[in-house]
Amino acid sequence: MAETRNMSAAGPSQGANQAPSGGSEGAIVPSVGAHTGHPGPIAGMRVLELAQIMAGPTCGMLLADMGADVIKVEKLPGGDDARDYREPRINGVSAPFLVQNRNKRGIALDLKRPQGREILLRLVRKADVLTENYRRGTMEKLGVGYDVLARANPRLVYCAVSGYGRDGPWADKGGFDLIAQGFAGLMSITGEPGGPPVKSGSPVADINAGLLATIGILAAYVHAQRTGRGQFVDTSLMEAALQQTYWHAAFHFAEGRAPGPSGSAHVLTAPYQAFRASDGWINIGGANQSNWERIAEVLGHPEWRADPRFATNSARMQNLGALSAQISDVLATRTRAEWIAAFDAAGVPVGPVHTIGEALTHPQTLARGMVVDLHHPQAGLTRALGCPIHFSATPTQIDRPAPLLGEHTRDVLLEYGYTDEEIEAFAANGVVVDARSP
Repeated sequence: MAETRNMSAAGPSQGANQAPSGGSEGAIVPSVGAHTGHPGPIAGMRVLELAQIMAGPTCGMLLADMGADVIKVEKLPGGDDARDYREPRINGVSAPFLVQNRNKRGIALDLKRPQGREILLRLVRKADVLTENYRRGTMEKLGVGYDVLARANPRLVYCAVSGYGRDGPWADKGGFDLIAQGFAGLMSITGEPGGPPVKSGSPVADINAGLLATIGILAAYVHAQRTGRGQFVDTSLMEAALQQTYWHAAFHFAEGRAPGPSGSAHVLTAPYQAFRASDGWINIGGANQSNWERIAEVLGHPEWRADPRFATNSARMQNLGALSAQISDVLATRTRAEWIAAFDAAGVPVGPVHTIGEALTHPQTLARGMVVDLHHPQAGLTRALGCPIHFSATPTQIDRPAPLLGEHTRDVLLEYGYTDEEIEAFAANGVVVDARSP
C-alpha cells in the first residue's frame, strides 16, 4: 500500500544456489560496501528502501533476491508500520513484516533531524536506487526530495510509489489497496453475479505496484549505466489496479460497457471456471474450441459438440448457465483427483482449487523453491515465499531474514565512513537506532 500519512516535517532455501564466476565488459560496478558475493544478475546494485508496508517493500524484496544490496531505511520512531501488525506474530515479530523484508539489511533513521538527513545524503551519494511511498511533498518537506537527492547523486534512480501518481487532480491523495481496487473498477467485476462489490482476496494493487516499480527501476538503471544520468520513476496503486482490467477495458472501448462480476468464469470464453467435484473444486480451462471438444469427450457427452447451444464459443457464452449446470452434474459423480487425471490424460488444462496451505506444501511449489527457510534472531526458524523468477546463469539467492529495527545501522554507517564514536553519539541523541548499542 502507499503511505497515507505525511511524516511530520519537524522449505529448502535458495541460498545454496551458486553461479559461475567470471566478469564481462559492461558489468555492473559495485557500490561502496555492496555485498558482491550474491550470484544474482544485479549483484552490486545498492538500493535505499524508504518505502514501507507492501508495494515498495515488494519491489525491494525482488531487487534483493536478484542480487541488489537493499538497505531498508526505516523511519523513527517505530520503523515500518508493518512491524505493528499484531496478528499473526512469531515470537513477538510481525509475520507480514518478516515475509516482505527478507534479504534486506536494515537501518533506522530519524529524517526529521538535520543529522538524520545528512546521513541519508551521504548514503545517497553512493547509492544507485532510492524507493519511497509517501504522499507527494513529504520528502520535500523533510528536505530530501528528488531535486535535492539528484543534485547529490545525478546517477540516482528515484522511484516513488503513491496512491494516484505524482500529477493529476488526485495526486495529493493517499492510497490503500482497497481504495485503488474500488477506483479501478476491480470490485465491480469481482464476486458472483448480482452480489455486492468484492475486493480481491490478495492485495493485487499493492503487489502489482511493486512489480511495476521493479520494472521501472531496472529500465532506468540500464539507462543510468549507459548515460550516467538517473531519473525519477513514478507509478501508483491506481495504475497498478487499472492495469488488471485489460479484458474489461477492451469491452468498454469497443462497446461502451464492461461485463459485471462473473464468479470464477471468464468474460470471453467458456467453459473456463471452477466446478465442484464430489470432494472439492477444480478449475477447467476450455479456452479454445479443441479444448471444448476434448472436455465433452472426457465428460462422456460427445453429442454436446454438435448441440447448437454449445457448438461454438459464442453459443456457449450465450448459454453459459445451462452449460455450467450440465457440466456440474457430471463432475459431481467423481472425485477431484479422478477428474484431474482424466482431463490431464486428454490434454485439457485442469487443476485443483487449493487452499493457501495446500498450495504452499504442494510438491511443485517446493520443487520450484517457492518456500524458503530462514533463521531470524528473534522469531527463530521462519518460512517465506521464494523468488518466482529463475535465471540459468545468475540465480537468485535468499539467505537473510528480515532485519531487526536498526540491526545493520552500525555496519552500514561504518561502510560509509562514520566512526564508532559518531554512531554511538547518533544513537544517544535519537538520530538512529542501533540494535547493537546498549
